[in-house]
Amino acid sequence: MTSPCTHRPLVHRSPAGARGAALISAMITVTLVATLATTALWQQWRNVEIETAERSRTQTTWLLTGALDFTRLVLREDKGPADHLAEPWALGLQESKLSTFLSQDKQMRDGDPEVFLSGRITDAQSRLNVMNLIDNGKLSAEAMASFAKLFNLLGLPASELGLMGQQLLAAHQAAAPGAAPQATLSNAALLPQTTAQLVWLGVSATAVTALAPFVSVLPEATPLNLNTASAEAIYASLPGLDIAAAQQFVRQRASRPPLETMADANKVLGEQVTAKTHSIGTKYFEIRGRLRIDDLAQEDVMLVERIGRQVKTLWRYRAIHNLLGPVPDARLLQSDKS
Repeated sequence: MTSPCTHRPLVHRSPAGARGAALISAMITVTLVATLATTALWQQWRNVEIETAERSRTQTTWLLTGALDFTRLVLREDKGPADHLAEPWALGLQESKLSTFLSQDKQMRDGDPEVFLSGRITDAQSRLNVMNLIDNGKLSAEAMASFAKLFNLLGLPASELGLMGQQLLAAHQAAAPGAAPQATLSNAALLPQTTAQLVWLGVSATAVTALAPFVSVLPEATPLNLNTASAEAIYASLPGLDIAAAQQFVRQRASRPPLETMADANKVLGEQVTAKTHSIGTKYFEIRGRLRIDDLAQEDVMLVERIGRQVKTLWRYRAIHNLLGPVPDARLLQSDKS
């Protein structure tokens, strides 16, 4: 006996349901296409922005390099044994449009960004040199006394000066050629190259900020240039001088000829001025150049050593600033000192 055949009813979709499914599929497809197109467009925009930023950075670097090289030429052409604030190198360049330096046949085109250039040269020996604290592998009592006067004038704790001296001595001994392995592997700090790096020696950030206008960090011990030094630096460098006398000397210096010999310095400031601690000429200069494009500014600082007519770059430091908000970006670009 055969079993009866069972017939399943056919399911018929309504036209409205079919249209809904097709609409959902079309919307999903459009969403996927829009997402892929947006991603591709964003990636292309990002690549263009990166290329534009890299090109601007390269152009800014080359422009600043050219400006800094020109300042080295100014220093090389400087003549005379005395270096003072009335010389061409001491005249800073206020912020000026770069287009003003272009010839008539190289005028800027419409749409080009406004570029502003500024800079100055500073006598690095117009400030107390931290490296003067080391004398023949020991702490110099004379230099420590000078820094003690400066710390006291600025209201800074003497304990930080003592710590800075000890840490600097340890760093100097560890970096000296032929240093013992145990000294090299100790906890000695690295030798600083800039004033900001004095924090490595235990100086607080507040003290570094206060000291910055009056101290420098140079590769070797150097005398203080009396023709360019501030009243605070001169006061600290001479044991028997008070701050009022130092300020009076600086005021009178602006209206009289510069000191040409050490004998002239002795007549004005006394016999305590010696060739070891003071000078009327300078070997080290700090060059600072700044290029601003719209809301971005790039500033380079360079330390140079002048020996005769040769001006050698010792290190170059870059700080990038955003006028809409500071960007803490500072890098040591190059150094001829290990």
